[in-house]
Amino acid sequence: MAAPQTKETPMPLARPLPEGGVWITAARKAAQARLAEMGLPGRRDEYWKFTKPDSLIASDAPRAVLYQGEVPEVFDTVDRLRIVFVDGVFDPEASDDLALNAVRIERLADVAAQDIHWARDLYGTLEARGQDPVPRPLAALNTAQARDGVLIHVTGRASRLIHLVYVHESETSDAILHHCIRLDEGAELTLLETGPAAARFNKVIEVDLAGRAAFHHLCIQGPDHERRAITHLFARLAREAVFKTFTLTANGVLTRNECVIEIAGDDASAHVAGAAIGRGDFHHDDTVFITHDALRGESRQVFKKVLGSGATGVFQGKILVRPGAQKTDGYQISQALLLDEDSQFLAKPELEIHADDVACSHGSTSGAIDEDALYYLRARGIPRPIATDLMVVSFVAEAVAEIADEGLRDEIIGHFEAWLERRHG
Repeated sequence: MAAPQTKETPMPLARPLPEGGVWITAARKAAQARLAEMGLPGRRDEYWKFTKPDSLIASDAPRAVLYQGEVPEVFDTVDRLRIVFVDGVFDPEASDDLALNAVRIERLADVAAQDIHWARDLYGTLEARGQDPVPRPLAALNTAQARDGVLIHVTGRASRLIHLVYVHESETSDAILHHCIRLDEGAELTLLETGPAAARFNKVIEVDLAGRAAFHHLCIQGPDHERRAITHLFARLAREAVFKTFTLTANGVLTRNECVIEIAGDDASAHVAGAAIGRGDFHHDDTVFITHDALRGESRQVFKKVLGSGATGVFQGKILVRPGAQKTDGYQISQALLLDEDSQFLAKPELEIHADDVACSHGSTSGAIDEDALYYLRARGIPRPIATDLMVVSFVAEAVAEIADEGLRDEIIGHFEAWLERRHG
């Protein structure tokens, strides 16, 4: 009779924790314990039934061929402070001086050995709060294993935008970055992120906004097609705080972006938006969970996906209104433009309301190109590929409109149009 087989511990659970000071070691051990209790995600998990997590939890990152085309610099017309990571490793030569008025910027790797730091009360805190009621094991993995990232403390209005640039140079790179951002009362910051980052990328951002603080976030993912990424953005909003995030994704075998927001103060506002375009084995998943736990909170979720040649888009969005969160205004829309019959859009919009004086709505649609509108454009001498691109740009415009800054909106639209042009050669 054969001896019973023992189940091996998955590699991410068996990795030793990085060394560090008292505060970060405590946070890492707590995250490791959460991960061990939850286990790694699988297709039987409710929030992973549309997305196969195997390549995100494998021992080694799957190989990702580097993008060979020319990619123009993004946001080069705006005044910004650049912080560059190459395959998840900070590049001081390519980065700007980290000094900035009203902002303190430090590397996680530089302060991890300290026993006391302001990030002690934030690192892993929002991630841990975001584990209930939906477990997010890959975020806990990040908190336990991240060795680097940026810690940003904003005390006033930042004089420049901060731009995190993620460069992918190794076909087998496996990057984990963890960023913590704290905005004091009335502070304001705009954070930009661009680049493919690595063959496999696990990123967590925790954002804590005090009263009347404003945080604006723009992220461009791509263009390397074979890359894989799992990202988490956790945010907590105090009274009258404003939080806005927009993500544009082009290409990528597998991308899952999770956004978990807690509206904890009265009259706070959170807008989460995104646009994605891909073909073939492109799989893109947006998973959003917004909790209203205060009076007169406002939230918006606006997502658009353009899918072709068998690509798959996923949207899982939930608005939870807790008892006492009266006068909540929650809005959610997810739409997909399917360029052929082989592509698919899987949506799971949810509302859970425990207050009786709210205005909440959600909707989800998918459909093909409007042939009448396409005929109208072609009848005026516009070639079909160009006419299709014009309709695609018009389709994603509602999501792009969620960006507050008009100049940055134009940058996003220009980058999107350039990507469409390069796709046609």
